[in-house]
Amino acid sequence: MADPIEDETFRNEDWYGEDLADRRYLRCEFLHVDLTEATSAGAVFTECTFGNVRLNASRHQDSAFLRCTFRRCNLFEARFTGCKLVGSAFHDSTLRPLEVSGGDWSFVAMAGADLRGISVRSVRMREIDLTAANCEAATFADVDLSGAQLHGVRFTGCDLRGSDLSALDPGSAQLTGAVIGSEQAVVVAQTLGFEIR
Repeated sequence: MADPIEDETFRNEDWYGEDLADRRYLRCEFLHVDLTEATSAGAVFTECTFGNVRLNASRHQDSAFLRCTFRRCNLFEARFTGCKLVGSAFHDSTLRPLEVSGGDWSFVAMAGADLRGISVRSVRMREIDLTAANCEAATFADVDLSGAQLHGVRFTGCDLRGSDLSALDPGSAQLTGAVIGSEQAVVVAQTLGFEIR
């Protein structure tokens, strides 16, 4: 693996379709960079800032974005497979449609995000902040949402089957039409104070 690039700023760069395999960046800034259709496999970004970056249709496999900040970025049709985004934050960014499969997105900040229709499957999202996020018609299947901040989240029409909903307060979320399994229904009922006999 290449030595990390540290404390550099990349501004107004055209990296359309760039192959970022195995690259490592530490505390770097990416400002107005075009990463449309870029790919990464085994890349590691640590404490980096992405500002007004286009990540449209980008593909990321087994890469890590650790404690990174994404501000006013466009991730239209981006795909993350087996990636770690632990501790990262998204602000005023376009995140739909987005596809996430596997990996660890624990402690990610997505409060207020528009996540309608996104697909998230088999992902660890412990203590993720989805406060007031709009997840209408999205899929969160087999997702570990333990300890998640879900106050005011909109799960209307959302497929939540197989996910850990122990942190969900049904009274503070919009759940009309959401789909869950029988075991999850027991957890939700207990949260509401029902005794299951």
